[in-house]
Amino acid sequence: MVRTQSTMLPLGTHAPDFSLSETDGSTVSRDDFVGKRGLLMIFLCNHCPYVKHIADGLKQLADDYLAKGVAVVGVSSNDAASYPDDSPEKMKQEKLARGYAFPYLFDPTQETARAYHAACTPDFFLFDGSQRLVYRGQMDDSRPSNGKPVTGTDLRAALDRLLADEPPLEHQTPSLGCNIKWIPGAEPTYFNPTGTS
Repeated sequence: MVRTQSTMLPLGTHAPDFSLSETDGSTVSRDDFVGKRGLLMIFLCNHCPYVKHIADGLKQLADDYLAKGVAVVGVSSNDAASYPDDSPEKMKQEKLARGYAFPYLFDPTQETARAYHAACTPDFFLFDGSQRLVYRGQMDDSRPSNGKPVTGTDLRAALDRLLADEPPLEHQTPSLGCNIKWIPGAEPTYFNPTGTS
């Protein structure tokens, strides 16, 4: 596993378009969420220990803010040929097992990950009602081995500010996790791993 941080896409960036398949076979696109209070894009996968560590807290956070009118979308961009645990069929099983109420989409060409400059799992991108980026960074400072509880503090603060029509958080800490498993030889130029863990 290669420990990797968020690229910290510039605030104000407009949410890139996407059109991807959900685990039930339907197609979900960015424009499906026009008019929502916000759009939270989460790049995640099934097998990453960082994602597994926060999964229960992520489910609760998503449920809490879906109820407040924020759209939540999960995207797996891992190379499923090399990492079969991240295949669409396994994603379907994972969504059911975790009880995720949000779409869990497969990005087979990795074009959506590239468009968002996603680098790690988990990687979070929060957009406002105009689909402009207001937060990119960690869910909280809990990691699989640091003993800190999963609270969602950072991401919840960003979501609460969005819903209160307040300016974005001034201090945003990059997310940290496993690197997205790029198709061999196709790593994007922005990919900058920080080392193994």
